[in-house]
Amino acid sequence: MIKLRVPATSANLGPGFDCLGLALNIWNEVSFEPTEKITYHVTGEGAEKLNKGTRNLLTKAYAFIYEVCGREMRGASIHAKNEIPMSGGLGSSAAAIVAGLFGANEMLGNPLGKNELLKLATDMEGHPDNAAAALFGGLVVAVMTADEIITRRYEIPEFTIVIVKPSVDWPTRVARAVLPKSVSRTDTIFNIGRAVLVVDALRSGDLGLLQKVMDDRIHQPYRLKHISGGMAAYKTAKRFGAAALSGAGPSIIAFVPPDDAERAKAEIQSVFEERGIETRGIVTKPSSTGIYCI
Repeated sequence: MIKLRVPATSANLGPGFDCLGLALNIWNEVSFEPTEKITYHVTGEGAEKLNKGTRNLLTKAYAFIYEVCGREMRGASIHAKNEIPMSGGLGSSAAAIVAGLFGANEMLGNPLGKNELLKLATDMEGHPDNAAAALFGGLVVAVMTADEIITRRYEIPEFTIVIVKPSVDWPTRVARAVLPKSVSRTDTIFNIGRAVLVVDALRSGDLGLLQKVMDDRIHQPYRLKHISGGMAAYKTAKRFGAAALSGAGPSIIAFVPPDDAERAKAEIQSVFEERGIETRGIVTKPSSTGIYCI
């Protein structure tokens, strides 16, 4: 049996649209045991939806490795214990894809390296930010070229992170559809400088700098106005530290002083709950570790 853990991730981190990803200390645990056919069972987050069949991102990724490697498909009894919230902007899709690829690669004796797994994950996901952070851990900058995916991974200090996920319907296709087809030169320049400084602030542990530069004009304004309570929750989070949409949302992520974490979580949650929207609040830290076998 192969057993692994894969972390949640937060992408974009304000201005780093589709380029920045951070691994979080929230985990899915997945086991693979050889059998005649593929079976799949999950407990925890997403169980009701995922247990309706065996066709999902994880099992598709598992089968994809065999196809890529030209090997005969082997069945597996796959069991997952999920802690990563689904449809929240916390990398649940990337975690499933990376877990399926990594698990199958382990079953085959590791014919592919992590960079090759990242390429396959990006083929399935469409962009490398979450998948790269899930594979490598820490803070990852990922850039796609015609021939490769260039990544740089950085260790960052133990920031205290607050995440609030509202229970609203926010499919990825909608989150993409609300974005403009083009952006101005002014907004592009605004984001470029801040993305560089977000990386510097995270690497150096400078929460004051992070609070000043974790702003965006390319995706957040367009998405927040379509998420009920989103803009008000984001502004509340900014009072406590550096805040952003986590990935495409609808979750809000905030980097805050440790002593303010519980109060920040409660106040951000109250913004949504005053509108009749249920929430889930999490206090966590970054993870320096990506996917690994137990």
